[in-house]
Amino acid sequence: MAHPILIADDESDMRMALTQALCRNGYSVEGASNGMEALEKFKRGKFSLVIADMKLPKMSGMEVLGEVKKISPQIPVIMITADGTIENAVEAMQEGALDYILKPFSAEVLESVVKKVGRNSNGQRKVKLETMDLSKGSGQTRVVTQDPRSLNILRLAKKIAPSRATVLIQGESGTGKEVFASFIHRHSGNAERPYVAINCASLPDGLAESELFGHEKGSFTGATNKKIGKFELANHGTIVLDEISEMSIPIQAKLLRAIQERVIDRVGGSKPIPIDVRIIAISNEDLRKAVNKGKFREDLFYRVNVIPFTIPPLRERKGDIPLLVQHFLEKYSSLNGRGMATISDEALSVLMGLEWKGNVRELENTIERATLLTEHETILPEHLFLEDAANDKHKPIQIRPGMTVKEMEKELIFKTLQEVNDNRTHAADMLGVSIRTLRNKLREYKEKGQVKHID
Repeated sequence: MAHPILIADDESDMRMALTQALCRNGYSVEGASNGMEALEKFKRGKFSLVIADMKLPKMSGMEVLGEVKKISPQIPVIMITADGTIENAVEAMQEGALDYILKPFSAEVLESVVKKVGRNSNGQRKVKLETMDLSKGSGQTRVVTQDPRSLNILRLAKKIAPSRATVLIQGESGTGKEVFASFIHRHSGNAERPYVAINCASLPDGLAESELFGHEKGSFTGATNKKIGKFELANHGTIVLDEISEMSIPIQAKLLRAIQERVIDRVGGSKPIPIDVRIIAISNEDLRKAVNKGKFREDLFYRVNVIPFTIPPLRERKGDIPLLVQHFLEKYSSLNGRGMATISDEALSVLMGLEWKGNVRELENTIERATLLTEHETILPEHLFLEDAANDKHKPIQIRPGMTVKEMEKELIFKTLQEVNDNRTHAADMLGVSIRTLRNKLREYKEKGQVKHID
């Protein structure tokens, strides 16, 4: 570690024991006997790691943790205490602590925890994902988190992954629900088997049944060949039904039969086809509320709600932001053929203070843009946002004489999307239309060449 470790403990014997154990392993150490002294030393010097007792005079360890994270969010903090409980551990880690050690502990335990805090030459923590074997999968699908709630969800997900039970994943747009679904498949013991994901909101009206269950040749006009549906393609593997709340009621009825009886019927087919498939349903909308609105079948809700998970939004797990930033810096520095970029403490503090309505997806877009904008190795606050884009965001919609209703509609849609950082679920709510309607409009604009890069 380039800079010393700061140890805050009011017991002189413990402080000395910690110092000796770390010095034997080649670390430089400074000590503090109370919280105020620790914070003053942290403000004056540069440290690679802070180790603080939960109970300190003048300022508690939790208060020290909070102040350290305000000053320099990247600096890892390890909490130690003689009064360890799960609640204390969760609280400390939610506030940004990297780890939590219960007294009494051996020098070996301390050394092991400190060694996990790897640091590069620029003083940044290296992201390590050995916990929960999260490093499985490609960079696109790797789970990056140290949030206690998220880690608990992942532990449970890993435990149920080998079963064939239906899973429901709910959460806001951009929280990483698809990555979570991929995590379950990878840990199912059948990772080499098919993994088929389909967005239910993008299913064309009239062809949804054929897309999901397939059709026989000649079963309807245009059916010139037999088509294998997504369920058959996913047989013996996993099918992910993203935005399941956008399925039409008639298709929901057919899906219910597929789940209950484990058979499907091709359109125009003469006999049912047995299937063995793990179903993972994903929804941005609360399905219970969708049931109350009459938008989603109650019996289907109970069929998909066997093992429910709710992914917390990024604003409720801000301790993940430094990890995610490092992950995206590595990803986009590599993709753009640039040297590895770093981020200044000031820029990271800006990111930590944002609400992230678009969640992880919005953060990823921000880091991708920043890696392209900076001409230096270090990303500064001014590299995080395009000033013109920020100004354009708040310009009123321009209504011109002779403008058609369709042109006004298009401008309103894009202005709303810009306002919510391309979060289509929020945009649809603000516009008072369904997500399916919004997607259809965007697809129409793309087909007419009126806009580019719409997924």
